[in-house]
Amino acid sequence: MCGKLFTASSIAVISLMASSLALSQQSVTGKNTLIINGQYTRVPVIDVNGHSYVGLEALADAIHGSISRSGQTVALSVPIDHGDRGSSVNSSPAPVHESGQNTASSQGFSRGFLTAGIEQMSSLREWHTALSTAIQSGMPLSTTLLDPYRAQAATNLRLVSLSATTPSDRSAYQLLDNEFQNMTKLSEKYLKLRANLSYISPDALEKDDLNQNIIACGHSLGAMAASGQFTDDGTCGLSR
Repeated sequence: MCGKLFTASSIAVISLMASSLALSQQSVTGKNTLIINGQYTRVPVIDVNGHSYVGLEALADAIHGSISRSGQTVALSVPIDHGDRGSSVNSSPAPVHESGQNTASSQGFSRGFLTAGIEQMSSLREWHTALSTAIQSGMPLSTTLLDPYRAQAATNLRLVSLSATTPSDRSAYQLLDNEFQNMTKLSEKYLKLRANLSYISPDALEKDDLNQNIIACGHSLGAMAASGQFTDDGTCGLSR
């Protein structure tokens, strides 16, 4: 299927309409067919109380986009419209110049990636808080305590990966993955100490270089999210 790509504003309107479907399931008057830029699609359109709605999954498939979910957030990532240049839905990747830099590098973070990335940063912070609270208070450390946080962070990291569409997204994903791996190492380190019945000082994390690196990386990731642009200051490297 060919045709011009959606602009960001049209996608926002369609996404808002689709997300509202769950709010009103009565007075369904019929199903119609969605035409995108003159091209027929298999996306069903349902009329509810005089308004038209489409399913996000079907819409994403029609425009070769992707959907990621995290908690109450649903992120729809779509091909980027570089102006009115007759681009097709099956658009090819942005060209790479001799410098090796993708021309899309100036795009910064996509909206879907930024949403998923912030959610992942939140899950990493909760995981770190659970670990530090247990150590500072002298609570027994166990996989039962920490594994749910790790599992949530792993799930969110997968959603981040699925949301990455621009070069900046993919570069930032690597740093988020590094932060996840470092948090895994930090947790396993203290779980092992606990299993060996080693004494863990309440201020152990304050003296732990890996922990300090994780904190510094968190600050760096937060600054990137605020600016919407990728920058690597070296604080989010994978610890050995």
